[in-house]
Amino acid sequence: MARIAIIGGGNMGEALLSGLLRAGRQVKDLVVAEKNPDRAEYLSKTYSVLVTTVADAVETATYVIIAVKPADVQNLIGEIADAAARAESSTEEQVFVSIAAGVPTEFFENKLPAGAPVIRVMPNTPVLVGGGVSALAAGRFATAEHLKEVAAIFDAVGGVLVVPESQLDAVTAVSGSGPAYFFLMVEALVDAGVEAGLTRSVATELVVKTMAGSAAMLLDRIDRSGGSASATDTTPAELRATVTSPGGTTAAGLRELERGGLRSAVAAAVEAAKARSEQLRITSE
Repeated sequence: MARIAIIGGGNMGEALLSGLLRAGRQVKDLVVAEKNPDRAEYLSKTYSVLVTTVADAVETATYVIIAVKPADVQNLIGEIADAAARAESSTEEQVFVSIAAGVPTEFFENKLPAGAPVIRVMPNTPVLVGGGVSALAAGRFATAEHLKEVAAIFDAVGGVLVVPESQLDAVTAVSGSGPAYFFLMVEALVDAGVEAGLTRSVATELVVKTMAGSAAMLLDRIDRSGGSASATDTTPAELRATVTSPGGTTAAGLRELERGGLRSAVAAAVEAAKARSEQLRITSE
């Protein structure tokens, strides 16, 4: 099986490593590059995986996953490119996968050996528990087969979908930042439960399990409908309607959420996050 190199052993890198092992990938087919000695030792002991230098990891891999912070890409890209150039004649075609937010495929294409296939991926933090979603966008030289192969890698840590690269700032604003919006809603609902007379522990358990169960209902309904776009668009509203009796308690609560501008606040949050993602984008020069 093709070897996968994960450049960066931070949370996202570790989540992907753990997910790949859970999905049945062999340790011998995985290698991690991590410069922090303590972190390298932890990964090696925890997962029994080879932890080595960037150069060694890249030279022996078919898939090179760049899982570092955007600010670190500039410092590492020269090392990655040099190793890729040395590997050109000794390995099968290499595919480069970046999960560094705000770094366009063009940046990598201009630095790596000519014609190198590059795919950008925007995962979100629930990949840490195998429940994330990752959006993939192909660069100029990435083929449909490359996308299929990379999708299979990220399928180990959650759902996968393919979008044009031009949509990744919006993806970042919705799913990348989305868990924080969700946690804020949980926090607010717990606080409201306490204000209404519940203990914090009871309110927390009620809110968390309600959110988890509601998400499971939504996923189940969409899965049973075949996952069509129309079903995805309408199912949340349909399920909300089934919970809302005319003139009942839920209707009263929803009326206050609408009066408070919940929809407009969410829209403004997504737009602000998208604009910030655009501002933080690294140029290809």
